[in-house]
Amino acid sequence: MDGQAVLLTCGILSLFSVLAIVVLVVAKPSADSRSAGLSVQTASTRKGVGSGSGRKVAGGHSSSSSGTALRLVQAGLYRRNAMAVFVAVKFGLALIPMCVGVMAGVMGWVTLMQGCFAGVVLGLLGTIMPSLWLDSVKRGRQMKLRRSLPDALDVIVVCIEAGLSMQASIARVARELRSAHPMLAAELLIVEREIQLGCTAGQALRRFADRFDLEELRSLASVILNAEKFGASIATALRIHSESLRLKRFQRAEEKAQTASAKLLFPTIVFIFPALYVVLLGPAVFDLMKFMKQMKM
Repeated sequence: MDGQAVLLTCGILSLFSVLAIVVLVVAKPSADSRSAGLSVQTASTRKGVGSGSGRKVAGGHSSSSSGTALRLVQAGLYRRNAMAVFVAVKFGLALIPMCVGVMAGVMGWVTLMQGCFAGVVLGLLGTIMPSLWLDSVKRGRQMKLRRSLPDALDVIVVCIEAGLSMQASIARVARELRSAHPMLAAELLIVEREIQLGCTAGQALRRFADRFDLEELRSLASVILNAEKFGASIATALRIHSESLRLKRFQRAEEKAQTASAKLLFPTIVFIFPALYVVLLGPAVFDLMKFMKQMKM
């Protein structure tokens, strides 16, 4: 195959990959609601993902498709075509650098071996970066939820003590916290919609915990399930759980404050100490150079 044929083939593949990614990203899903897209992805994960581990199927073997779908849900990607977009992006990021490297080698900008090697390395990085991005988004969502969950539980307790049901309390808190914590408000609306569809409050909160892979939410769901099972006071259980979450948040803040000194050590050594040495030793160095010059004279 001559150089022009290779160049044409690489160009066609790159154009096809870019067009596929653009079409999948801008395509409007068949259902616009977040709960509709979420129901499709959760249904696909229930076939092979257990509720305890979230990553293993019943036989003990990992399922890549269900695991990826679960990670997309935990990253907040609830649209129906989220899996297709994610796979297309990974395919494009793996294929386009290889095609560009081959094109650069055929055009003579670099050697063909260098172009192929750079394309393969960048393609491998392109397949890894979307997974790293998913993990980063998941950690960010978990951090936001840890900060906002104790406040939401306090408001839910006040609503329950005022005479509202659990479903009405969740809906009220979702409306009240829409400006302060928009992500939590949107998730509570999904929980309220699932309760309307027939789930109990504990089951809806358990699915809420699975969507975030957060231990605090799993313990909250367990508290609600036990209160529903044994007929205990939900308001009292939520108040105790809210106090424990607030204590954990305070302990995490103290832990970060204790590690601040260790984190400041590296920039202090790299940036502050050299400048300080220049300021302190600079005049002495100039005086020494001047003295040495006079001695030679």
